[in-house]
This record gives sequence, C-alpha cells and structure tokens, in this order.
Amino acid sequence: MTPLELDSGSTAWILTSASLVLLMTPGLALFYGGMVRAKSVLNMMMMSFGALALISVLWVLYGYSFAFGNDIGGGLLGDPTEFFGLRGLMTEDPEAAYPTMAFVGFQAVFAIITVALISGAIADRAKFSTWMIFSGIWASIVYFPVAHWVFDFTLTDDADVVTHTGGWIANQLSAIDFAGGTAVHINAGVAGLALAIVLGKRVGWRRDPMRPHNLTLVMLGAGLLWFGWFGFNAGSALGANNTAAVVWVNTLVATAAAAIGWLLTEKFRDGHPTSLGAASGVVAGLVAITPACSAVSPIGAIVIGLVAGVLCALAVGLKYKLGYDDSLDVVGVHLVGGLWGTIAIGFLLSPDSPAGLSYEKSGLFYGGGADQLWRQAVGALAVLVYSFVLTLLIGFVLQKTIGFRLDEESEMAGIDNAEHAETGYDLGNLTSSLRGALSGSTAPRRADGDINHDEEATA
Repeated sequence: MTPLELDSGSTAWILTSASLVLLMTPGLALFYGGMVRAKSVLNMMMMSFGALALISVLWVLYGYSFAFGNDIGGGLLGDPTEFFGLRGLMTEDPEAAYPTMAFVGFQAVFAIITVALISGAIADRAKFSTWMIFSGIWASIVYFPVAHWVFDFTLTDDADVVTHTGGWIANQLSAIDFAGGTAVHINAGVAGLALAIVLGKRVGWRRDPMRPHNLTLVMLGAGLLWFGWFGFNAGSALGANNTAAVVWVNTLVATAAAAIGWLLTEKFRDGHPTSLGAASGVVAGLVAITPACSAVSPIGAIVIGLVAGVLCALAVGLKYKLGYDDSLDVVGVHLVGGLWGTIAIGFLLSPDSPAGLSYEKSGLFYGGGADQLWRQAVGALAVLVYSFVLTLLIGFVLQKTIGFRLDEESEMAGIDNAEHAETGYDLGNLTSSLRGALSGSTAPRRADGDINHDEEATA
C-alpha cells in the first residue's frame, strides 16, 4: 500500500472519542444506580465498574485479537494469538493514518459498556462474584466474536490483494451497522433477556413498589450518556471528517426526537410526561440511531428517533405481559431500539449519506428495493439468536454450579449490604443529626457524642 502520513487531527479525534465512550460507563452506573431502590444503588454501580475493570484487562490480553485478528474460520473469529497481549502494535504503522493503539483503545471501551449494559436486566438479585465471572465468559465467547463479525473489515492493498480478512456480517453479508446496533445493543439487550429468565423474578415483583430511588441520578446519567455517545457514534468515523460531522448531527436530532416521542406517549397514555421517561427516551434514541447514523439523512434520523421513542415506551410494558423481570428495561430499550435502528436502514438508507455513497445502495423508500433490508434483518437475527442461546447456557451453568441468584433473605434486606458490606446512604447518622438539630440543644459535646453537662453548667 502507498504509505500514508499520520493524521494528527484524526488521531486526536479517535482518542478523544475513546475518552467520551469511557465516560459512558460511569454515566451508565449513575443512570442504572438512580433507577434501583436505595438498598441496591452501590451494587448496581459496582456491576458497571466491575465490567470496566475486567474487560479492560481481557481486551488487552486476547479480546482485541479475537475481534480484530485475521479471520480463522469463515468470518466467525479472529486469530486469538495474532495480537495476544497487543504484541507488535506499539510501533507506528507507516501504512495507517492513525496509530493502531488508538483504535485498540477506542474499541476497548465499546466492549466494556456492552457488558455493563446487561447488568440492568438483573438488578437487585445477582451475586457480584458470579456477575464478574459471567462478564469474563460472556465477553470472551459472545462479544469478542460478534465484534469480529460486525466491526472487522477485510482489507486489500493497491493491487487488490487481500491483506486482512474480517467478519462475515461486515463483509460477506454487507449489512450496515456503523457503531454497534447489532454488536452492542441487540447483543446486550437479548443477553439481558436470557439472564432475566435464568435468574427469575425479584422478590415482590409486581406486588411491591420498586420505583427509582433517585431520579436526579438518572437524569445526570442520561446526560453523560448522551454526551459520551457523540464519541460512540461520531468517533466510529475514525477521522475528523465529513462522515463524523453527519453522524454527529444525526445523533443529536434522533435522540431529541426520541425523547419527544417517549414523552408524548406518556402524555397520551398516562396523562403526564415524566423525568424518567425523558431520560429513557434519550437512551432509546441513542440506541436506535447507533447503527444508522451514517446511513440516513437528518430527516431520516428524526423518523428513526421519533419511532424509537414511541416504540420503546410501549415495549417496556411487554415484561408484565410476558412475565420476565427485566429490572431496568434493558430489553425494551436496547433490544427493541437496536432492532428498530438496524432494520430501519433497509427502509431509510439515503443514497447521499456517507454509507449510501460508500456501499452505492439505497433503502426501500429511496427506490433501492429490499436488498439492503433483508441483509439488515439477517444480521440482526443472527446476533440475536447467537447471543440469546449462549447467554442462556452460560447463565444456566453458573446458576447450577456456583449460584448466580442471591438468596431471598439477602435480597430483601438489601444487596448492597449483603454483597459489599456497604450502604449507599448513611441514613442512620443522618437521622441522628436531624434529631439533634430538631431538639434545639446547643450544649457542648464530648468526643463520644454525649452532652458535656459540666461544660454546659460552667457556661
């Protein structure tokens, strides 16, 4: 290949985007943490931080090689030994516009948040130690291979000789998934469904109120997710270029439209729009536009977002009809939103969009027929089935061997104290302080907290 000059602007954009996506995992921890009851907030946040720690290490050891090593089996898996420990990747590649390690870091944070997303489906009732074991196994045999299918593209040199063979969805199927509608959201969403089935319902589900304990945290988390998602989507352009700009605008407007769609649905269905609905609508829009952000016009992005807001707002109620306890609506938002965004490309692929120009294709509504539509459907279905079956198997084996579900007594008392010997809020001291303030006593106190009556008398 003709040597390329390192593009410092694109390198800076990739590293900045990777940092934005990394921020999404703490943002997710806040979002999920606020949605659970007060007795579960620390465990919920720990599941995200645990995934961040574990997957970072696994990605460096072998995850990147599984996902982006040269294909060793019909587009299904990268060579796990090619880049083991990221060997050979620290030196500058004269044929690349950006350092390989920048791409390694960018893809690492995708792996992290995909695993963390699953945790919302099993809030309040999963052993933390088993969650960590599950996260490592699931990332290794589900996410890493699927990332290879979707994100690893075949490369050729100037003589059209193949220098690297990638995954089957990206290359043989030619389904469009710009930033992870299949690999991230359908993958995590259906995994959440499988684990919810394995672990069963929370104690008191549909009987006891299980309202979010802190909507302020939920809104803050949603805001950080929206902010970080510009790195998630626009960063996937892997350059400071026109594609990144188009994707940025589409991400903004689709998310805004989804929030409006969710709030309108609540208004007509329930009589009042809610802050939880606004935050959930934001996430639904971000999920839906993720695969399509390079493939549609801004008007198409509005359509995708608006439909996602309405569709996901209605889909979160399916758990009550079908009887699975998806604690924080991972299925209703990520699985349904990811499916809609991925399939919608088949209808709304614009010939003037970056993806339309690159693939030289159009969607059904632009006169392109159903060719791209069936490709999108096959890609989505393949990831859905693969992830669901393997997650069900992993979860079942862990439940039957070391135990995945927390015991009933610990669940009712509070998973934070049972699993971490901590509580999110020191309400005992707060109550004591309030009692002292309300008593009106201003007497000096000894170090042990008792009133020093001698000093009070002297005064």
